[in-house]
Amino acid sequence: MELTGSVPALTAAYEVIRQPLGEILPRLSAVLTELVPHRAAAELSTHCAHSPFKTYGDAELTGRLSTAHLAPLLASGIPGRPWQGTLTLAGAERPVLAVTSRATLRGAVLLLVRDGGATPVDEPAAALVQALWDVVTSHFDRLAAEAMPGALARSRTAAGTRARVIAELGEAYSAALTGVLGVLRSRALDDAAARATATDLAVSALVELRAEADRDQEIAEEPAGQAFARLADSLRPLVRYSPVRLELGGPDSTRTVAADVAHTARVIVRTLLLKVLEQEAVSRVHVGWQITDDALRATVRDDGPGTLTLGGLAHGGVSERLDVLDGRLDVDAVPGWGTTVLATIPLRVSQDPAPDPLTGLGERELQVLGRLALGHRNRAIAQELHISESTVKFHVAKILTKLGVESRGEAAALFHAVA
Repeated sequence: MELTGSVPALTAAYEVIRQPLGEILPRLSAVLTELVPHRAAAELSTHCAHSPFKTYGDAELTGRLSTAHLAPLLASGIPGRPWQGTLTLAGAERPVLAVTSRATLRGAVLLLVRDGGATPVDEPAAALVQALWDVVTSHFDRLAAEAMPGALARSRTAAGTRARVIAELGEAYSAALTGVLGVLRSRALDDAAARATATDLAVSALVELRAEADRDQEIAEEPAGQAFARLADSLRPLVRYSPVRLELGGPDSTRTVAADVAHTARVIVRTLLLKVLEQEAVSRVHVGWQITDDALRATVRDDGPGTLTLGGLAHGGVSERLDVLDGRLDVDAVPGWGTTVLATIPLRVSQDPAPDPLTGLGERELQVLGRLALGHRNRAIAQELHISESTVKFHVAKILTKLGVESRGEAAALFHAVA
């Protein structure tokens, strides 16, 4: 795709962000390949709790890339200033372009691995890559900040699986290397030089393994205090021109919390605060977080009329988001004294939630299902999507089969339940 000019660039950005999450990096790589020829692309996006590191392209290169390569680039990168240099990969020094996003607070870096001997990327091309990456990461940030139930369920499922795999790998490698160390330290071995060298190698491997786990944790989790500070920054504008006094009580804990928990807690508290502010005669609202061994407890307490109910507060996606994380909402309202709302979100994954049934549908099938769910008939869907009626019928049949339902009505109901 030719990216010269603002309209083609905007079209390219739209083509990228309209893809399903798993297809965004491949599409971005395809869009950029004429502008910046490259063999592989990788991203490290710290707002993404379940799969922050992704690669696409030449398997020889992507198989050698890891978070260990991108984490230093993310830490040292300057948002808005693309960096060109070399990276040792697959036995050779390869020119790369690294772009750090300006659109997300927690940071995201895109790496393009180019062929050896490639000419440097000129400034306009690098600026356009920067702009496209900013658009993509802004899209990611919105999805994370809104903590939509369907995406949240996938995040929690993948995060739980990922944590178990990391723990199992860590235990297996630690046990193996500890055994090697025990043998090498044995007095029965008299080759001191060989023993010392092998010991150093094993110790280095253990350190790197633990460092990899630490890097993964830093990406997938947020310090509780930092997470609350981000919430506080988003709440203050809501009462800036209001007579209501906002009191903030951050968590007295140095623990970290999973990113999906932090995102959800922020969204829920903002939603609850807006509902509280709709009341009359509210002069003070206290928002606080408490971190226990097992849960994050978010409290919103007001001095209003004390007439709020659980049913009235659970709307707006609050109950759906809590359900995904096995959380709960409690309301204690005392007429004339105010209301205390408590949202409790477990910190541990008790079990994998059911996967989103829509993830098995292709892009066109999702487009057809979305219109079907609005009550549109085949002819109208065909006209809207510029395809034939027979093609619509084919897609509808595939949708019913993939969703395991027997009618258009059941498919529409399932769409509304998870969308």
